[in-house]
Amino acid sequence: MMRDMTYNFDEIIDRRGTSSVKWDENPDVDFPLWVADMDFRAAPAITEALGARLRHGVFGYATASDSFYEAVTQWHLRRHGVEYRREWMILVPGVVPALSAVLRAMTSPGQGVLMLTPVYNCFFSSVRNMGCRTEECALLRRGDSFAIDYDDLERRAAKDDVRVMMLCSPHNPSGRMWTEGELRRVADICRRNGVFVLVDEIHCELAMPGHTFVPYASLGEPYLQSCCICTAASKCFNIAGLQCSQVIVPNAGLRSRIDRAVNVHEVCDVGPLGLLATEAAYRGGEPWLDELLPYLWQNYTAVRQLLRDECPALGVCDLEATYLMWVDVRATGLTSEAFCQRLRAEHGVRLCPGTMYGADGEGYVRLNLASPRRLLLEGAARVARFAASLI
Repeated sequence: MMRDMTYNFDEIIDRRGTSSVKWDENPDVDFPLWVADMDFRAAPAITEALGARLRHGVFGYATASDSFYEAVTQWHLRRHGVEYRREWMILVPGVVPALSAVLRAMTSPGQGVLMLTPVYNCFFSSVRNMGCRTEECALLRRGDSFAIDYDDLERRAAKDDVRVMMLCSPHNPSGRMWTEGELRRVADICRRNGVFVLVDEIHCELAMPGHTFVPYASLGEPYLQSCCICTAASKCFNIAGLQCSQVIVPNAGLRSRIDRAVNVHEVCDVGPLGLLATEAAYRGGEPWLDELLPYLWQNYTAVRQLLRDECPALGVCDLEATYLMWVDVRATGLTSEAFCQRLRAEHGVRLCPGTMYGADGEGYVRLNLASPRRLLLEGAARVARFAASLI
């Protein structure tokens, strides 16, 4: 039996008129279940800290305090058992600008950047913006989950012009939580072939029942010397709009190169509210997060059951991490893009087409589960009715 909830994730909060990408870009949509932010109020520890700062009333340029760095390092040490030393950190407004800055530091135009596809769409734009090309290793479908094709990964990593691998861990959009064994095999392949590993761990707190996040840095030496890790409180605490992320680079020489690229990109400044919200999340937000995770899991299981009952031909993939459901719509006969276009036009629901995450996402759609359950199930019911009408 589930214990009483302290936080009301069932509360429906009207986000229209707040300059919300998710809601205000979609006046024609009743259920915007696409972009990865949550429709939940942030943890009280965060809103109280921000409220006090707003009452102070002065919002000049900001610098990270000793207390901020202590909060970040202690959180990752206590929650994940990994030590991120203060001197390893470079602060940036967000993980996406960090990706481009790291690629600028570690690649030259025309080189290949290795990734496991389908994958977060900004990986592709970051590679393209640096004048590089993607080297795409397609994930293998295994039942309702996905696995890494290590033979293909080794073949691609061995190419002379592949210098960097971008690794999404946990993986968006497949929902995989990579195990220590999987991460170590990837790390060994990259090390043998002289490939630097750029790890996006922004979803690291969003582990579903039975799964544990394994930080790449926990692999230890010698892997620490040829990697950097991008992390933030933004995704798991729903504060992405406040823009504060950390790039962790253990190797001093590489850190200097990456720091220089961050400055060339002019993404070296973070604001006072982002710093404050991050520290408040890590110091006081854990009880909220610990209640959020089972709520998200129950959302997943409820939507999975609804889709299976109303349209069994839809394939719901296993969810090990994130709040993003990966759904196989190939049985409808539509491309993922056509499925999403018609669903939006005819039923007022917006999802992300799988091809947003590369060609290997064709036939799938991504559905954001992080909404109050009543709204989520109403939107999911429309998805099921539309899919069933096609089969």
